[in-house]
Amino acid sequence: MAPSTTRRDFLKAAAAGTVLSRCWRTAKASAQDGNHPPNIIFILADDLGWAELGCYGNTFNETPNLDKLARDGIRFTQAYAAAPVCSPFRAALMTGLYPVRTGITDYLRPDDPKHLATNYVTLPEMLKSAGYTTGIVGKWHLTGYANHGAKETGPGKHGFDEVIVSENRGIGAGSYFFPYHFNQEIRQRLPGREYLVDRCNLEAVEFIERHRDKPFFLYVSHYAVHTRLNGTPELVAKYEAKPNAGKGFQAPRNNPHLAAQLESIDRGVGMIRDKLRELGLSKNTIIIFTGDNGGEDKVTSNAPLRAGKSTLYEGGLREPLIIHWPGVTQPGSICHTPVCTVDFYPTFAQAVECRPAPTQTVDGVSLLPLLKDPEAPLDKDTLYWHYPLDKPHFLGGRSAGAIRRGDWKLIEFFDTGKTELYDLSRDLSERHNLAEDKPDKRRELLEALHTWQRQVRADFPAGQPKGR
Repeated sequence: MAPSTTRRDFLKAAAAGTVLSRCWRTAKASAQDGNHPPNIIFILADDLGWAELGCYGNTFNETPNLDKLARDGIRFTQAYAAAPVCSPFRAALMTGLYPVRTGITDYLRPDDPKHLATNYVTLPEMLKSAGYTTGIVGKWHLTGYANHGAKETGPGKHGFDEVIVSENRGIGAGSYFFPYHFNQEIRQRLPGREYLVDRCNLEAVEFIERHRDKPFFLYVSHYAVHTRLNGTPELVAKYEAKPNAGKGFQAPRNNPHLAAQLESIDRGVGMIRDKLRELGLSKNTIIIFTGDNGGEDKVTSNAPLRAGKSTLYEGGLREPLIIHWPGVTQPGSICHTPVCTVDFYPTFAQAVECRPAPTQTVDGVSLLPLLKDPEAPLDKDTLYWHYPLDKPHFLGGRSAGAIRRGDWKLIEFFDTGKTELYDLSRDLSERHNLAEDKPDKRRELLEALHTWQRQVRADFPAGQPKGR
């Protein structure tokens, strides 16, 4: 349930002022017309690589419902996560800000003193101001936890009316069968050995049923396919029997457990779409499917992209992105324009005719022009990343920043001061470092990156960056 109104909530609402009033007028006018703004369902997979879905070329995993969603809507080939790890992506999704602005640039540990500050007008808070009921099913990971001695600011303190199957303890190492170690208060609802993905799918469908009569925002935030991978026995057996299947939980290619978990997520997408059709809500519901960062390249291949989770190479940042909005997106359309996590916030604001609060800086731009026409110009040509680390990530990522402008991408490693420059139009796999061959382009992008870092007041670990 949502927390009671506090002085902080009142001041936040007051700061939004005429914006919130305008949103409420929009919602009331729509209700009088017999319609309401579109429902929004945002489905997120954890650690899902760019190349895992059938519609992105995978021939081992089976994702028929997501492939159908892509055929019915628009598929993006250059959708970027705002960070190569979990928590900063989620901070960007909730605020429309690059993670560096929120102070969350790495994944939060269970006892972490950091948390998403409550002074932001988050995505669910903005949508609530437009008359939406809001709910999260699954992973939050934007706070430390009281059970680990940290100050906890869960989803209910950021605008979610319903918080379902969310964690209140550390969530590492996977916990996919009941009882769930990340929240020991969850009670079993499914018969037999309850599987977490199935439970999240059930809760999502029931949320839709409960709120069928007014606009809703549903955030289905799966814990899968985060390691330790663990699919249901029947699905794992199915994939183990396929030609060229990998062996075990850690198979680096064609991993049966990853494929099984992904099929469970895919089934949930089918369940959601079936429920929308049953309730007559399909034509007035936006469905978004994406991931929070690249796949772990220890348990999957992100090829042709380089590396994976925790790195600023393409394998750590590119994500599948499918959007279906009946009457707006054209069936089977494909968009090659680079977009980023920070773009969802202004996109949803425009979809419900509600401007972000004047107190809220927004780094993204609305994707509505691209949803209508995949070749439309977008009022943005540069993307930025800031990923400072005291020591290398256990998956291999290093302290670094990056910039993409047009087809050119530059990575600056803070621990050494070295830079790498790639022409992604010719070198998708980032194998040919052109930093020495193209000194003018290197200088242009490095200066732009440094200027942006100063503008957002980026912090660096002690002794970094070197070479400045």
